[in-house]
Amino acid sequence: MKVEKISELTTNRLSVYLRCLDELSNEGLRTVSSRKLATRFHLNSAQIRKDLACFGEFGVRGVGYYIEDLREQISSILGLDKNHRVGIIGAGRLGTALSNYYGFTQTNFDVVALFDSDAGKIGDKIGDVEVFDIKNFRKIAKRDRIDVAVIAVPAPYAQDVLDRVTKAGIKAVMNFAPAPLKVIEGVKLKSVDLTISLESLSYFLAQPAGSNGVD
Repeated sequence: MKVEKISELTTNRLSVYLRCLDELSNEGLRTVSSRKLATRFHLNSAQIRKDLACFGEFGVRGVGYYIEDLREQISSILGLDKNHRVGIIGAGRLGTALSNYYGFTQTNFDVVALFDSDAGKIGDKIGDVEVFDIKNFRKIAKRDRIDVAVIAVPAPYAQDVLDRVTKAGIKAVMNFAPAPLKVIEGVKLKSVDLTISLESLSYFLAQPAGSNGVD
């Protein structure tokens, strides 16, 4: 089935649903209704049904959803039925922390290489992951079949890194550098700016007591 015009918010929610189903599966449950799923995890049952309906019919009247079947379906929709190999550019504090992130061990994402321009870091290992010269990114990415790149470099260098990554044929990039980046067509760039999130929280704290800070 060809699915078109699915928003990023929808795919984000699918990821949340998958985590919830994982928890239910670990508890030994076999089925769950959208209402019970929503109640248990503070979600919206109508939104759950609407999101899943974008991809087909998954529920069974009078039963709800078979948890294992739905987990498999959502994993397939998100492309998590196959492994993804990740290369992290930037072997500083953030890149090192990301390479050691325990959450990767529970997913289909494997960090297979780190890259940096600092000659003092090249050849080092962070856990089992070797640090390579960023100049060799294309060669290493092809050799190690990297299909996801993570940018964890200072903002002034982020665009150059992104250009190098996309020229190597990488189509999925996550950016942690606090900088607006221009990306070529056909490449999905997802930026995570921790400063923006913290400033948003700061705005909330600055509002008078009892106000939600929203007009």
